Amino acid sequence: MLRGIKKLCGLRRLKRLLGLLLVMGCFAPLQRLAGAPQSPVSDKHEPNPALQSTGPTLHLGDGRRGSPGNTVSEFMYFVPLISLEPVSVVKSPGNTQRVRMLSTTRSATAGSFLVTCEYEFNGEGNQRNVFDHSEKIRRHERELKEGGVLDHQLSSINVEGAGRLRIEVEGTMTGNVPIVTEVRLRFNCGGQPSLVSIGLHDVGYSDGEMRVRNEINARVNTLTFRRMPGPPKMDITVAAVKRKGAGNNFVQNVIGGLKATAANMVLKPIAVEPAGNEAMLNFGLALVSKTPSFTFPNASNLKATGLLTSARTDQ
Repeated sequence: MLRGIKKLCGLRRLKRLLGLLLVMGCFAPLQRLAGAPQSPVSDKHEPNPALQSTGPTLHLGDGRRGSPGNTVSEFMYFVPLISLEPVSVVKSPGNTQRVRMLSTTRSATAGSFLVTCEYEFNGEGNQRNVFDHSEKIRRHERELKEGGVLDHQLSSINVEGAGRLRIEVEGTMTGNVPIVTEVRLRFNCGGQPSLVSIGLHDVGYSDGEMRVRNEINARVNTLTFRRMPGPPKMDITVAAVKRKGAGNNFVQNVIGGLKATAANMVLKPIAVEPAGNEAMLNFGLALVSKTPSFTFPNASNLKATGLLTSARTDQ
């Protein structure tokens, strides 16, 4: 399998790699039980959003009206909402990342509409949403000890530094009532690379311990939520696929981009929590309806540890 990653056009490996998001799991460092904390955390906690009856409220006014925007943890609250597994939120020390709307454009026909909102992320630091699939490991413990592997577990979704975001909301009109059918988040806009990445790894058993291996980082271009029959799913496209720790030189970037191109050709939508998918469609409706704010529902999979401050900032 490792050889498959190294092959530039290894579509079979990439199918498995970015069949990725069929399951969500935790990110654990090498030599530790998957599900253990990735890095030391301080004893500093922000107010615990997991204990609230609702999630945070987003300010939807654009910068021309003096909107203060929101912290990155408030804006990215949709991650634990859509997750099928428990999630911890870990921020870098002194994190100053904020998100605010810059502008909105609208177009419509007799039966459909498109609303496009431009956002900016500013400030310094990073935030990691760390997925915990300890329960999955427990359920599969016997198979793992017999040599099985949990492939391509989503370990984290990371937001690093500053960047741009475009949110596109499409829908139809039923009389005068807008019905949102699709919400797209584009993180690779404004001539800037995406500031959002995901971590992936395999989990196996060796030398008497559960261990992670084949750690991969992929930079995210788009996330798409749709209203459709059946269990809800999220589409994802990526800009680069690299082994964790790979360099940022020209050759590595070219290889990562080619792998991403191949991966996007075979990448399938991933299952998400119905409540989280509905929340993202309702967020889109709030943008369409020009409401000044939107409050997320409570994320039941957000672990009751508050927002932790990590002593490390590497991903």
